Amino acid sequence: MLAEAKDTSELMVDLAYAALFFADDEMAEEVIDLEQQLSELVHEMRAICVLAARSPREAEQMSGVLHLGSAIERMGNAAVDVAKIVTHQLGIPTSLVADLAAAHEISHRVRVREASALDGRSLEALELPVETGLRVVAIRRARKWLVDPDDDEVLRPGDVLIARGPADGIPELRELAGAPEWRVAVPEENTALTDLDRAVDVLVEMKNVSEAAVGLAYSALIYKDAGLAAEVTALEDRLDEMREHLELWVLRAAAETVDPSPLRGLLHLGASAEEIGDAAQQMVWLIEAGEELHPVLQAALGDTDDVVIRMPVAAGSALDGKPLRGSQLGDDTGFFLLALRRGGRYLYRPRPGTKVEAGDELLARGPWEGRDDLAEQCGYRLIDDEDTGEIELLPLVAS
Repeated sequence: MLAEAKDTSELMVDLAYAALFFADDEMAEEVIDLEQQLSELVHEMRAICVLAARSPREAEQMSGVLHLGSAIERMGNAAVDVAKIVTHQLGIPTSLVADLAAAHEISHRVRVREASALDGRSLEALELPVETGLRVVAIRRARKWLVDPDDDEVLRPGDVLIARGPADGIPELRELAGAPEWRVAVPEENTALTDLDRAVDVLVEMKNVSEAAVGLAYSALIYKDAGLAAEVTALEDRLDEMREHLELWVLRAAAETVDPSPLRGLLHLGASAEEIGDAAQQMVWLIEAGEELHPVLQAALGDTDDVVIRMPVAAGSALDGKPLRGSQLGDDTGFFLLALRRGGRYLYRPRPGTKVEAGDELLARGPWEGRDDLAEQCGYRLIDDEDTGEIELLPLVAS
């Protein structure tokens, strides 16, 4: 249930931003419907935790499960606030929609054409996260939504896929779907940097930072890493500062606009991004306070759609000495870099062009099926111990 709640909240965030990007009321309504499902999950988890605590020690451990459930619910509520920007028609400038296309990870919508490469094939067979870097988070079939579809779901002509991942994977996905070339709407070019432009830039960065904070928070819980928890707290502090800057630029932009009401959406979106960051900080409080984590936490976080993996880089491997291309790692792995550890310090979101070095440790999130490819590009063969669940890395021997 905890794993399902985590996946549901992340799906809600994905759909909410997609609804905003495509101005899709039905998608926004789906986010609001998912809130009810998430609330029921969290409510039932609370009841189970109360029943499971039979001693003071168990009660203390279960409080951590309740704490994480509350943070996940908080993230889902923030996604609903993003969706309401669409349903309440609060207004979003065209320049924001254009800039959202340049975010580190975006949500995209594409329809499956008849006789295309996707027609009649299952998601498992297609391995889209590995092939394109994009993961299908929802399918709209006629008037029905299939949220978080199973791997054995077979795609049909007319299916509308909602996928999430890097923008550079969109052309390949659209080609597989038989869809025409797609370009985001570009606002009229204006060389002068306006207050609205500054507000939009801050908002896109807030989206990136809040999503990175959530990924790092889950990683901190999985690895019980105080260093990662400290990074999340630093990012949350940064989000607070960015929201103050956002409010300043929006107010200045409003003074230049005859009707400032369309700018309301920017303020609501900034508040939602900050709330997601606050939820991430709430998660890592368990690490910072030195709380004993219940085993169910790691079991649940390891049973979600995306996995978080920590991978060292071997000398002479495919990634050794190679510059990073945005946040995507390697060719056809589907993994995204959350942080790079070098010399005992974490480099959060290193800049594109930063060279990976032997001895670096990558903290990345991606699909289960892409782990072997990532390990190989880091110079290892990954072996799962079915008895213990531990992962062993065997160095590849150069031929």
